[in-house]
Amino acid sequence: MQVINLLLLFIALHIVVWYSANLQLVVDDQSKMLLISVLIGIPASVLAFYATKIGHAYYDSLWTVRLIGFGASYLIFPVMTYFYLGESPFNTKTMICVALSFMIIGVQLFWNAN
Repeated sequence: MQVINLLLLFIALHIVVWYSANLQLVVDDQSKMLLISVLIGIPASVLAFYATKIGHAYYDSLWTVRLIGFGASYLIFPVMTYFYLGESPFNTKTMICVALSFMIIGVQLFWNAN
């Protein structure tokens, strides 16, 4: 259950981070985009805090937590970028990176380093 919570926190985190960094490319009115980005950063920080807390308590390794977070980010970014900006993730380079992200998450979740 902790692993599922960790993955859900990282997925939510990277969705929020995508909006914080890239909403400016979607919205026409740029007048308040910096303020919105800063305000979105608060829940992103809380999500990152709890993902790190839960992940480190479960795995006892910050590297494992970091690499799971990295892998999760590479799963979220292509979907949201395609949905909002129409940039296709279906090219060789991006698909290889997505596959590598799945492998990184798999190694971190299932390979016992002890």
